Amino acid sequence: MRSAVLYTEEIDEMNVAVEELFEQTADFEFGKSSLAIIFTEEEVDYLELYEHLRKKWDFPMIGSTAMASLLGEQGYCGGGISVLLLSADDCTFAAGIACGLNRSNYEEKLTDAYRQTTAALDEAPKLVLAYACMANGEGNVSGDEMVNMMDKLSGGAPVYGGLSSDDFNFTNVKVFCNDKADDKGLVMATISGNVNPMFIHVNSIKNKASFSYEVTKSVDNKVLMLGERTFVDTLKREDMETDKEDVLADYIMSPFVLSVKGDDDDNVEVGRVLSSLNLEEGSGLFYGLIPEGTVLNIGLLNKDDVQYTIEHAFDEAFAAREGSKYSTLLCTSCCARYVALGANSSSEPASYQNRLPEGTNLAGMYAYGEFCPVKGSKTGKEYNMFHNFTFTILAL
Repeated sequence: MRSAVLYTEEIDEMNVAVEELFEQTADFEFGKSSLAIIFTEEEVDYLELYEHLRKKWDFPMIGSTAMASLLGEQGYCGGGISVLLLSADDCTFAAGIACGLNRSNYEEKLTDAYRQTTAALDEAPKLVLAYACMANGEGNVSGDEMVNMMDKLSGGAPVYGGLSSDDFNFTNVKVFCNDKADDKGLVMATISGNVNPMFIHVNSIKNKASFSYEVTKSVDNKVLMLGERTFVDTLKREDMETDKEDVLADYIMSPFVLSVKGDDDDNVEVGRVLSSLNLEEGSGLFYGLIPEGTVLNIGLLNKDDVQYTIEHAFDEAFAAREGSKYSTLLCTSCCARYVALGANSSSEPASYQNRLPEGTNLAGMYAYGEFCPVKGSKTGKEYNMFHNFTFTILAL
């Protein structure tokens, strides 16, 4: 599989932006099947961008808004338009979108979109790329439910991607697929043929606070009771923020941590973002599922741990290159990591710049949640999972 990373800072004149992107593909050898993965800042008019791109590119395109991108040569990019091109003679790419997702329709809509997308393949997909919009409020669809549904539809094929991001206003997120854009949707690209993906996942959380409580009552991603107290009363007992309902900014550096059980008593530790509080009923709403019976801890996020984990991830990726012979790295980094780094936002790309093996292309985005297979702690089996507070790599 061949790849190329394209980038332009132009976000106002789409005809100019596209010409700059096309110029960067002058020497690129397109195969029989291709795919474009596009990350843009929130102000970009994607539909106009697509109208210009389709004049030369007649292959599938998917993408997402992103508060920032990570690229191989440019490093950290706080704006602009970035594109990862994938192309091959021995792979087939197909793309689709499910729009307007909510709790009552997401299963049906994801099923329809997946069936329509995979109908263009000549065999079952070996990899699914997915980007989705975060759905807030009581009727939301958690990141876990999106990943679990894609896992079910694909028969366990690996699912990689993340939740769209914007400039922390949470109202301008969008996903893109060909001539469609949606602020409550999920886009997917399915890949069949000669593709052997490798995944690397590192947790940003190295230390935990003394907070530790069993979840005694929860519904999906809403936690009502910890022990014998309501969720809000427990936070009050621990002198934590409970004076307002929108508490995302207050807790983004204090992730909640739990272990999720897999097959054969396997378990995977994951981080979860607390999105909001319902002060009347005393509950807390998270981006991911919080099962009853699990124990909630609070992790501590700091820039030293963030820097260490990305260095560890790339050390592992580079060490594995001899066996896999990959040439493309697609990355997803949690936006909380960006917050932890503060003014030192360039430290993440500094971990791989000047270290990328010759001929290796890298592109990625900062997300509000990460989709990536991860190995269970006991069996080593890979599970498709939704994460927060992680840095993930897909190597192709």
